[in-house]
Amino acid sequence: MEAQWSPASCPSSTIFLLLATSYTWFLPVTSPQRVPTDPQAAPEYAHSIRLDGDIILGGLFPVHTRGDRGTPCGELKKEKGIHRLEAMMFAIDLINKDPELLPNITLGARILDTCSRDTYALEQSLTFVQALIERDGSDVRCANGDPPIFTKPDKIVGVIGASSSSVSIMVANILRLFKIPQISYASTAPELSDNSRYDFFSRVVPPDSYQAQAMMDIVTAMEWNYVSTLASEGNYGESGVEAFIQISRETGGVCIAQSLKIPREPRPGEFDKIIKRLLETSNARAVIMFANEDDIRRVLDAAKRNNQTGHFLWVGSDSWGSKISPVIGQERVAEGAITILPKRASVDAFDRYFRSRSLSNNRRNVWFAEFWEENFNCKLGMHGRRPGILKKCTGLEKVGRDSSYEQEGKVQFVMDAVYAMAHALHRMHRELCYGYPGLCPRMANNIDGKELLGHIRAVKFNGSASTPVMFNENGDAPGRYDIFQYQITNRSAAEYRVIGSWTNKLHLKVEAMRWRTGDPSLPASVCSMPCRTGERKKVVKGAPCCWHCERCEGYYFQVSEVACEMCPYEMRPDSNRTGCVPIPIIKLEWHSPWAVFPVFISMLGIIATSFVIVTFVRYNDTPIVRASGREMSYVLLTGIFLCYAITFLMIATPDVGVCSLRRIFLGLGMCFSYAALLTKTNRIHRIFEQGKKSVTAPRFISPASQLVITFSLISVQLLGVFVWFAVDPPHIVVDYGEQRTQDPMAARGVLKCDISDLSLICSLGYSILLMVTCTVYAIKTRGVPETFNEAKPIGFTMYTTCIIWLAFIPIFFGTSQSAERMYIQTTTLTISLSLSASVSLGMLYMPKVYIILFHPEQNVPKRKRSFKAIVTAATMSGKLSQKGGDRPNGEVKTELCESMETNSRTMPSLFNEGGN
Repeated sequence: MEAQWSPASCPSSTIFLLLATSYTWFLPVTSPQRVPTDPQAAPEYAHSIRLDGDIILGGLFPVHTRGDRGTPCGELKKEKGIHRLEAMMFAIDLINKDPELLPNITLGARILDTCSRDTYALEQSLTFVQALIERDGSDVRCANGDPPIFTKPDKIVGVIGASSSSVSIMVANILRLFKIPQISYASTAPELSDNSRYDFFSRVVPPDSYQAQAMMDIVTAMEWNYVSTLASEGNYGESGVEAFIQISRETGGVCIAQSLKIPREPRPGEFDKIIKRLLETSNARAVIMFANEDDIRRVLDAAKRNNQTGHFLWVGSDSWGSKISPVIGQERVAEGAITILPKRASVDAFDRYFRSRSLSNNRRNVWFAEFWEENFNCKLGMHGRRPGILKKCTGLEKVGRDSSYEQEGKVQFVMDAVYAMAHALHRMHRELCYGYPGLCPRMANNIDGKELLGHIRAVKFNGSASTPVMFNENGDAPGRYDIFQYQITNRSAAEYRVIGSWTNKLHLKVEAMRWRTGDPSLPASVCSMPCRTGERKKVVKGAPCCWHCERCEGYYFQVSEVACEMCPYEMRPDSNRTGCVPIPIIKLEWHSPWAVFPVFISMLGIIATSFVIVTFVRYNDTPIVRASGREMSYVLLTGIFLCYAITFLMIATPDVGVCSLRRIFLGLGMCFSYAALLTKTNRIHRIFEQGKKSVTAPRFISPASQLVITFSLISVQLLGVFVWFAVDPPHIVVDYGEQRTQDPMAARGVLKCDISDLSLICSLGYSILLMVTCTVYAIKTRGVPETFNEAKPIGFTMYTTCIIWLAFIPIFFGTSQSAERMYIQTTTLTISLSLSASVSLGMLYMPKVYIILFHPEQNVPKRKRSFKAIVTAATMSGKLSQKGGDRPNGEVKTELCESMETNSRTMPSLFNEGGN
């Protein structure tokens, strides 16, 4: 903790010696004049004003600017100096005339010049504590040996001031040691709100923490999120920027691009360097300024020199406010600047008072003669303070008539500070001296500063501009600000216009704002432009207001500014990727090219099959039909018909009924066909195998037996289908994975029956097994003469069918990952079934139909023979074929050829009849 000392712990003589050692000028005051050590360095300045009264208040005002080249004071400040100190004296005059406020008590004043320098102000403020220091003159003697006579210093009960926060901080550290309350009219540094360090400090202006909040609200309302800060070195600038940065961290949403500081003693070119540094983050066009008016003016000038007129968006604190001096000659570069100023009003009574001041009626103001020369640009006598001016003052000049006049902005607050002190003294007087006219002994001898501080914090009244004056527990006034914008009208006239206010909440008239470009839209000061819809922000590390925009790709959509999420499986992003929409559902349409060709083939096949069936029915009792095995032919033709018809079920819109029929008939048509063919080939094979052993006919070769065998084979297929129904009832599904493309706009859900590839293979597997078995028997019966029944046509049919299905397997399963999978597999399956049926129909029945219709002469009955004769003839035919292959040119013995030629014409019909 910082070490502190107080008069209670240190003898008065020690305090005096300490102060005297620290400040060598500290001597009994005998004259209101201070003479510099170097007469050529600076003119002679009076340093205080003294007004007699029962209670004396101190006053600290920046009457002069900071001096150059080692001199403490510079030029006179007409408004911030003279206007303000005159406001204090005017307020004291009004109070002394008020019979209700401090009746029979006169307020006096001791007003000092701070020269806008904190160290000099500290020296001056020691005047306020002289009365509290006991002087020990035992070791001091006059030249004649007599003891010294000290001038009795005024006892200061409270101080009005100072203006600058750095000065107030310096002075407050001294005044708190002697428990002297202090009320500032202009110091706004947040640091002064620390009641543990500045417990005797109060102010009638709101602290910069409120101002920083108001400026943050302005930045937020303007939708700026990337700004720079610029502060004058010192408590005011640094504390204000620190408060702004702290608020930005707490609230988020606003990032600080750069935080620059203007040195107390800037070197040549310093402001040009500041402008160049601000341009390093050119996107941060908004510049938050907590700087004194001199620094503001030089920053604007540097921006103008660097051709940056219109680039920066200035946001100035109350040190800029609505002042003219920072923008004179730099109107264009300052255009659009937004400034803030504690809410105030002009005090008309002060205007009348100040305009009436003259050299004759204002002798109490020791700096008024200097003001007169400065204000009217003239010289008072031979010893005037403006040696370069030849014009002499007449003393008859009038303020506001012979010179411009505008009330300084803090006049209201100076008067409010004086009135706050008066109201506190009035409350204290009522408490300590109730009913006593004038000061009672309890207040005349000693006014307790801590007790007075309690009354100051408790006051509440309407101030000089009819605005409430009060203090919180830290001595701060409530935040009330006017928001200004520096605008240039169409007539090229520049002025500050009120565009809003702030009283714990911002009220901004955006429509009243004007910008240099003439564009009514708000200018931007952002690190990164907003992302488009469907894009998320990828924030740059360490710079939360800077980001890269990344599009939500694939099936992701934007859920917030910084996040993308994947849509549910059955949905896809909408066109702007801000939500999800259902994926369109498709099916194989009848008009699709993938369906038209299979349907065309199926219709031709159905027509052809129907034609064959009708022909066979019409010629049911003819030898050709009977020789073909009527019962088995009708079973086979039924299977062929079903193979063609399944195409329509495969293309039809899936529902439970369609899916059930697909399961039943998908393998049933092939099962009918190949069960019948297998029964036929097996019968042929058994007949000839039996003939080699004996002349007895094999069993189960009758038509009834063949039908029983065929339907027994078919029943196995039906049994499998019924088990499938029981285990997994048919239903429809929407397959979103089949056409889930990389581009979600092309994604589709496929409506289909819940039949997996494995289930399909199982359904067709039994039929394929029958087909393969039938092919084996066809191979075994390949030696039967071609004139014997259908063995060879069945063989060719099975060979061709195997080739078709061998081609089907790689096409069907090789396209399982294709986006066109549904179309390709359905088309491949239906065409394969149709081709299989067409091969059977074409090779087994078209020749018979041709004979029946176009060669009826061959469709005549033949002589019947016994089974023995048939087998003998077939055996002889086989031997004939073998010998014909062994001899050159196929020559055979004459007698054998003649015999076989005779028998061959009669055997086919006999063989088939035996089958019937």
